[in-house]
Amino acid sequence: MVRIARPGQEAAAAREVAVTRWLAEHDVPAVRPLPIEQPVQARGRAATFWEELPPHRHGTEVDLAPLLRQLHDLPKPSFQIGRLDPFVRITDRLAAARSVSDDDREWLLRQLDALRQEWGHLPAGQPECVIHGDAWGGNCAVTADGAVLMDFERTSEGPPEWDLLSTAIEHDTFGTLPEDRYRRYCEAYGHDVMAWGGYPILRGIRELRLVSFALQIADQDPGTLGQAQYRIACVRGRQGTRPWGWMAVG
Repeated sequence: MVRIARPGQEAAAAREVAVTRWLAEHDVPAVRPLPIEQPVQARGRAATFWEELPPHRHGTEVDLAPLLRQLHDLPKPSFQIGRLDPFVRITDRLAAARSVSDDDREWLLRQLDALRQEWGHLPAGQPECVIHGDAWGGNCAVTADGAVLMDFERTSEGPPEWDLLSTAIEHDTFGTLPEDRYRRYCEAYGHDVMAWGGYPILRGIRELRLVSFALQIADQDPGTLGQAQYRIACVRGRQGTRPWGWMAVG
């Protein structure tokens, strides 16, 4: 299988190949790049080559949890992998959004500044490590041989709690993951991120990211404007307590 990166993403493509080769050395189940020199430049874009997965389904949170535990327990690699920036693209999305009032935009930007300050003073948590960066069930595939991780475009060093956040948000913010399934996820990983003192900060960052993404989509698809406005109302405290029942967009 060939993946063609977006223009300007040559470094990210090379890092993804390096990460997956490193995972193979440590026997972590993940997609595997072909054993050739890559990425290859093709008309100004980076192309990478991968073993095609056999027939598979999307993983569940319980399929994902043990893979994250394996990843987080690894020693840091010898190559540079970069650090997590949880705020990437939020400012640009909010500045560019056409479907948001000036009052809401100003409030969201003030909230962004406040969360940046809180991010710099997170309470102690689990030791920092290599994190996947986009750890949800769609980036875990289950074949006849078991579950594998995929899509390492956002892999970096950072707090492992960031990877646990996506599933916690499904339960806590979206309300789509029932309590019993969330508890099984925590048991499979061995930790409940919602019990950590820094969780509200990470949740706030993640929710702001989801608001900014919904605004970006609403500019392209007016049918999603209601969901974007509803998300703003939620984070501004106008829709009661979580879970808020957010719907997927994009």
